Formats: sequence, structure tokens, C-alpha cells
Amino acid sequence: MQRTSRLGVLFAVAGAGFLLLRVPELHTVSAAGTPQKQVGWLAYNGGKDNAHYSPLTQITPENVSQLKQVWRFDVGTSGGLQTNPLVVDGTLYAYTPTLQVVALNAATGEKQWSFDSGITAGQPSRGFSWWSDGREKRLYAFIMSYVYALNPEDGKPISSFGEHGRIDLRKELGADDFQGLPVAATTPGVIFHDLLIVGFRTAETKPAARGDIRAYDVRTGKLQWSFHTIPHSGEPGYDTWPVGAWQKAGAANNWSGMALDEKRGIVYVPTGSAASDFYGADRTGNNLYANTLLALDAGTGKLLWHFQGVHHDIWDRDFPSPPTLLTVAQGGKKIDAIAQPTKQGFLFVLDRVTGKPLFPVEERRFPASDIEGETTSPTQPVPTMPAPYARQELTESILSTRTPEVHEQVLKEFRAMKGGSLFVPMSLDKQTIVFPGFDGGAEWGGSAVTPAGVLILNANDIPWTGGLTKAKANASPGEAVYQGQCAFCHGKERKGNPPEFPSLVDIGSRMSVPEIEQRIHGGSGRMPSFPGLTGEKLHALLGYLTGTEDTKSPGGGRELASKGVDDAPYQFTGYRKFQDKDGYPAVQPPWGTLNAIDLNTGMYLWRVPLGEYPELVKQGMPNTGSEGYGGPVVTAGGVVFIGATLYDRKFRAFDAKTGKLLWSADLPYAGAATPATYSVNGKQYVVIAASGVRDKSGPQGAAYIAFALP
Repeated sequence: MQRTSRLGVLFAVAGAGFLLLRVPELHTVSAAGTPQKQVGWLAYNGGKDNAHYSPLTQITPENVSQLKQVWRFDVGTSGGLQTNPLVVDGTLYAYTPTLQVVALNAATGEKQWSFDSGITAGQPSRGFSWWSDGREKRLYAFIMSYVYALNPEDGKPISSFGEHGRIDLRKELGADDFQGLPVAATTPGVIFHDLLIVGFRTAETKPAARGDIRAYDVRTGKLQWSFHTIPHSGEPGYDTWPVGAWQKAGAANNWSGMALDEKRGIVYVPTGSAASDFYGADRTGNNLYANTLLALDAGTGKLLWHFQGVHHDIWDRDFPSPPTLLTVAQGGKKIDAIAQPTKQGFLFVLDRVTGKPLFPVEERRFPASDIEGETTSPTQPVPTMPAPYARQELTESILSTRTPEVHEQVLKEFRAMKGGSLFVPMSLDKQTIVFPGFDGGAEWGGSAVTPAGVLILNANDIPWTGGLTKAKANASPGEAVYQGQCAFCHGKERKGNPPEFPSLVDIGSRMSVPEIEQRIHGGSGRMPSFPGLTGEKLHALLGYLTGTEDTKSPGGGRELASKGVDDAPYQFTGYRKFQDKDGYPAVQPPWGTLNAIDLNTGMYLWRVPLGEYPELVKQGMPNTGSEGYGGPVVTAGGVVFIGATLYDRKFRAFDAKTGKLLWSADLPYAGAATPATYSVNGKQYVVIAASGVRDKSGPQGAAYIAFALP
């Protein structure tokens, strides 16, 4: 008679049929520590429910300390990896930093085939979609603005799909010059029956593509339905925008991924903010369906319900990760729920059928903007439970005390800034504190959940700042284009905020003009692509960046900038971390955490710091937590696996019940990706993508590293 772990029993009780649907390769559910024949990782984040969960039990809290590296596959010397690889029938599918697709033997890491699209790719791609009708199999790869249908046996494009094996996501978005749209498919779509449902990343400033959610036929690539996240005339939500906004507004897109209730046929789609991110005078109103969790009929695209997490967002508070489906017990009954993390540290928990919050959500009043033309929402939704998983108010009492000198420095800077709490509008020519920062609390890695309804997620807990400035009236053409498109990240003076946002001062001495042009059109890492910057706009920008612009050329800067470039009267001054003089967060630790929340009650079970700075450990400051990217995975064996941390480059395992650190291994580069776990021939493996691009001071390279028991 086979035994199961406690989590395994709960999972079986919650729905054995669902178990078989998510893990069709599963042959047995075994006692902890014994083999399970072949269990794959069949969808992004483990399943279409985005649960980050595996029924594997071979690796347990008792034996996890014995894990050893069993293979490593190096995929490049530069560029980043954010990929959660797919594992099907013993083959692991992954990307390189330049978005070549590779298929590896999941037990040995040996390469079986590779596919090179020929596209110069600078954006990350986090995963794949898999479809099979029992006879035919297809692997869908997401490479910049294209989706490829590949034969998983040899990596060759399937010519009957789209145009010669691919579809272009820039098409059918309402633009005459679709090739100029900034569109990149950074997160894979979800498969429902014979439909591939997709979103995409676009620009943070105007012009940005409209964030339509679309479904394509998996065999032909033909568009089957489209949902307008910026409503057209006559559609519900149209009155939350200015008249005709859909014809000129942009974004409100799904870049972070989706979740699917396959049994009910409902796809859940979180969206981001509308462009431009920080000034919305041209988009007055609450702006449905930006910053909204959408429940759509997966077969038709019909809206079933919606929940907006931020009204008229001017803080870049996108829903940063796909939601997670789970079942909770409340009031003596089981409720199928959905949990949506946020950047501001809130977790919204809703009934997935009705959209009704399972814990009360209050509309609370927040300060109004004093920027000319800006009209902020008087209220924002705040859940009463669970408690926020990141701090939301920065006061003098929690500023860094790492040294007396550091405290005096950050205290002086703090007193010169505005804000310190949630939803404080940006100031003019003065920095406003955003806490948690633009890259926190939750990030794109998302959350894991056990069958018992315990949600596990990592959070960044550091402050950032931002502000607005008047657009320069007498700017040269190149400077005007720069201020409208590039200053968001690199700042008004081109100094950036290294290492995330590098300085562009004297960029012409470090890169050739063709290299700069390629970076503009292709993007790189955090930087989106700007394919629409061509002709006189591109020529002027290149001249401005390299110091060769003819400022006496005809046409004013504002006139040129208005030709398809953001020409708002106020512009964002750039993303900035609030740091001390040595580059550490200006707030007291923890700077990153791993949290476990019982969503049956809304109460925390445990919270631990996640990550360290090796140099601070040497100075007697361990367990500070650190900035991290990539999410956790939880198993029926009771183990939580997570990389994410940028500076210590460690891969860790925690006890799912207590949060106790059970094991860690040094990675060659930061594991800024969500791991995957699977079994081949009775052996359980855990694999993670690692790359050095997010920490330029550390080793550079990229690799997939797999671990298993001896």
C-alpha cells in the first residue's frame, strides 16, 4: 500500500481529476523519498493554474541537504535568463540569452537540438506553451514580437502555423504601421483547448501598443477573438476614459502572464498601467481595464467580471505577476479562489467564479495631485487581510542605521523628499518616495501555493523615488525625443541609475552608432524596444546621444517629438533607488523576504529574510534580505525551492511548514528565474536558470543548473 505525504493527501482530496489534468505524465503518488517514474513541468510555473506546485515527494525536508549538482548547461557569456523551463517526456526546453531555443536531455543536460530564429533579440522570454491533441505535439516559443510553433522533436517551425511557422503579435492592433509598434512577448500564453491566449510587453511611454488580449488557433495561427483592454466606443468601461481614448491611448497590457481554470473555461488576465505611466492628464478617469484582473470566457473572450487594483494609475503599479488559483475553506465550505499579488504589497484574494473578495476590500482616500491637468482618483482599494507582505510607509524611525554616517546621509536626503506612504502623487522637481519601490513588493516571479491553501511568495522591500519635471520648451529635436522616450529610465541628465539603468553620458565613446541603433530597436533586458523610432526622430536622437546633432536644423524639438513620440508637458525624471552612499538600501532590513500566508484565515504562518550581501555578512550583517527576481516552487514533499537573490547567487530550499532554511548551494550567477522540478526514470531533479546580467559587479555568464539526490 502506498503512502502519501500530508500535502499529497490534501491534494488528492481537493481533486484527483485535477491532479491528472495538470500532470498527465504522473504514474504514481509515492511515499516521501521513493521514486515517482516520470513527472514533467508541463506549463509555465508548473501548471495553467500558476500554482508553482509539484506532486513530487522524493526530495524531503529530511534529505534535501544531500542535493548535489548533476549537470550544467552554459548558454552564453552575456545577457540575462528569466526562463522557467518546460519539461515534457524527459526533454527540457529552454532559451539562451539571445532567445535561441534549446532542447536538452532533462536527466543529463545534453543538447538534443537548437532553433535560431535569426532575430536579434534583446528582451527576456520567460517560458513556453505546450499543446497536444494526443497525436500531434507543438511547442510555442515567444521571441520578441513573434510566436513560433515548433516541432518538439527537432525544433523546426511548423509551416502551417501563421506565416511560415510564426505569427506577428504587432499585427491586428489597429496600427497602420504595425512594424513600428513596441511589442515583445516576454511571458508565454496559456492554452485552452485549441486556442493560444496571449498578452505582450509594450512601452511605458507614448506611443505604446494597445494592450488587447488575443486568442489564436493553435493549428493555423488565425486570430479567434480579441478583448479590448482600452474599451472601444459602446463597450463597457468606455466612459472611464476620455472620449475616443482607445484611438490614441496605449498599454493596459498583460505582460506578466495569466492563469486558467480549465474546467470552467475561464482565463484570468492581470493588466498593467496605461501609458504614460506617471502623467495621466490625457487619460482622465479610472481607466478600465488598466491595472485590472480580468476574468474572461476563454473560448470567446467575453468579460465575466473584473477587479481593478489601482484607479487611474500614475505610480506604475502594474499587476506584476500572474495570479494563482487555489481552493480555500471559509465558513465551513470550500471556495475556489484566485490570489493576485501586487507591487504595493497587497494580496487580493477573490472568489474566482464571481470576483467577490474573500476578505473585505475598502476604498480608502489618498492625497490628490497638485500637478496641472492631473486628476487622481480620490480613493484606492485596500484589502483588510492578509496584512501587506512589504512595508508601505517610510519614516525616519526605520531609516538605515548601518553606520552613523550612513544614517545622517539618508536622513538628510529623506527630509528633502516628499511622501513616504502609499499613493502619494509625484511632485514637480522634487523626489517622491515610492515604498515598496517600483520593483516591489511582488515581482514577475509570482507565488506558489500548496493544496492546503498556503500561499508562498517572495517580496522586495526597498524604497525607490521618482518625480516629474516640465518638458523643456526649447529642446533640440534629439533632446526632445530623448526626454519623451528615454528619460524614464536614464534620467533627464542621461546619468541613469546604475547598474539597472546605465548612464548614457558619452555613450558614443563606448558604443558605435550602429550598436546604439540596434539597442534602440531591439531593446535589452529591462529596456523595451523602440522600433517606431526611425527616420528623422532616430537621426536626431542618435545625434543627441553622440554629441553630433545639428541643433540648427529646421523644426523645433517639440514639433518633432509630437510626431509619434510622447510630448506630455510633464515628464518623469527617472527611476531611482533610495540608497546610502555605499549602494545599500536606505531603509533598515529586511530588504527582501519569503512569506507563507494561510489563505483560509488570511494569517501569516512564517516570514523569513531572503538573500544576503556577502560583503555585509563579513561585517557581521547576515540575513539582511536582498532584492530578488524569480519566484518559488513548492512540492508535495514539503520543500520550497527558490533562487531569486541577486547578490549572494544562492539557490535555497526551505521547510514549507516552518520557513526553516534546509539547504543552499552556490550558483555561478544569480538565479533570477523561477525553478522547475520534475522526475526522469524515478529520479527527482530541480533546475534553475542563472545569469549575471542583473549584477554587473559579479561574474558574467548564463547557464542552467540541475540538482538531484545522490
